[in-house]
Amino acid sequence: MSQIFSPPWWAKNPHIQTILPVLTKVDRPVLQRERLELPDGDFIDLDWQGTPEAKQPILVIIHGLEGSAESHYALRILAASKASGLCAVVHHHRSCSGELNRLPRGYHSGDTEDLHCTLQHLKSHFPNNSLLAVGYSLGGNVLIKYQGEQQELSLIDKAVAISAPLQLGSCANRLEKGFSKVYQSYLIKQLQQKMHGKVAKPELSTLMPINKHDIDSLTTFYAFDDKVTAPLHGFDGVDDYYNRASGMPYLSRITKPILVIHAKDDPFMTEAVIPAREQLSQQVQYELHENGGHVGFIDGGSPWRPRYYLEKRILNFLISLEKSPC
Repeated sequence: MSQIFSPPWWAKNPHIQTILPVLTKVDRPVLQRERLELPDGDFIDLDWQGTPEAKQPILVIIHGLEGSAESHYALRILAASKASGLCAVVHHHRSCSGELNRLPRGYHSGDTEDLHCTLQHLKSHFPNNSLLAVGYSLGGNVLIKYQGEQQELSLIDKAVAISAPLQLGSCANRLEKGFSKVYQSYLIKQLQQKMHGKVAKPELSTLMPINKHDIDSLTTFYAFDDKVTAPLHGFDGVDDYYNRASGMPYLSRITKPILVIHAKDDPFMTEAVIPAREQLSQQVQYELHENGGHVGFIDGGSPWRPRYYLEKRILNFLISLEKSPC
């Protein structure tokens, strides 16, 4: 069933939708950290809210680029999950939990192996608990790609992807234009800082594809992904990375229910991320809203205490009897 999102008059601008949630204070929940050792000798951190009870669903939260359990959307879905009786766990990408990972490599938009490790870990410890998932932005792309790759073998029973950059090259190009360059600059500076941290480590510096003098010259996602992301993760340049890591081709292969939500005015994206009906499997429910910005979707309240559409919609889909259209 199609849902209607309508922003208040004061939040129709896509940049207000995108920026105000970042600036709005959200209460920090009590989280317990679990370190998961990976097969390649690296690690990722899981932040738990609650301990799963027998047959209680577990919500896996997959954050976006340079996000964490501290991201505004993660804090809000954690609070909503607790109110709905769900146990929740935040899957951190490598180096996003406050500590640099051990290896030269990091994470990227098509990295589904680490997510699979987390899900296998959860299933091995809680075999009778169903796994639900929500992915935001980069995390949404990872989630869609994982569901399309694994199909019936996926360990996730039902999923939601928010503001996923399903065509990475188009999104990288969009972030080089207009006010969107502000978002690019903000995120690139965080990535540069992590690269500086890695090249400063003697055991990693000689393994990095770039030296400390050139890091600050990588001021666009296209340049950073070409010189850092692609070579560190086995891609043949930036275009190969964007082609192979984009989630769009995987939408047609998904065999378990998933809700995908986009806003037409998302300042991180273009119309290239909007799939045609024939690109969607029968298990994909797609919502395209006129407004909402990037992981925003403020639907009421006031500028001082905004109210949001996403948490209600996510949990309604994940824990209700709502089905994808056939």
